[in-house]
Amino acid sequence: MLEAATPMKTAEASDALPEPARKGDAEKRGRKASKEVRRVQLIEATIDSLAKRGYAETTMADVADGAGLSRGIVNFHFESKEKLLIATLQHMYDEYSAHWRTALQKAGDDPARQLQQLVWADFDRSICNKRKLAAWLAFWGEAKSRPTYQALSSSRDAYYQQVFIDLCTTLKHSGSYAYEPQVMALALSAMLEGLWLRLMMGTEDTTRETALQAANAFLAAAFPKHYG
Repeated sequence: MLEAATPMKTAEASDALPEPARKGDAEKRGRKASKEVRRVQLIEATIDSLAKRGYAETTMADVADGAGLSRGIVNFHFESKEKLLIATLQHMYDEYSAHWRTALQKAGDDPARQLQQLVWADFDRSICNKRKLAAWLAFWGEAKSRPTYQALSSSRDAYYQQVFIDLCTTLKHSGSYAYEPQVMALALSAMLEGLWLRLMMGTEDTTRETALQAANAFLAAAFPKHYG
């Protein structure tokens, strides 16, 4: 029978490694962490440049300067502007997805609370700010002519929309509403996207606070038995 390794034996084995080997492992972990840090630095600098200059005017040089890194570092990590922008869009989707999933989880098992938290999450300052809204707008302007962007967003958008459909279905049954769940979910998504667009465009009468008030008014009108 094979003897299972105990924590003590594992520690002893680790201690038995020569000092250069342990140092080498630490250096590898450090290089990996450093690589990820550099990638995030460059992606954040790309978001800054998109917000400031727009899609067409953003260059690898702008990103390098914004990150305080050499242009060679940008080329090493991403090779081209297109790969850098795809990584940036992926990063933004990952951040947005993690944000709304966390909000959904914190809402507990009440579907009305879940839907409310999803709507509120869209106007959280960490997600809904001028810098990131401008970057989203830059990507949305390019999506129609770039299949890679469409492919990246379509599956994520479809899953997110299905969550809305499922919640609208549950609320319809519990509130005896007459709407069609898919239609209501589409209206809800269009409302949120429209408010984001108004915020992106800098419409004078639309702030993050008034946009949230409008979203709450929509919930109260569409689901009066749950938010009245």
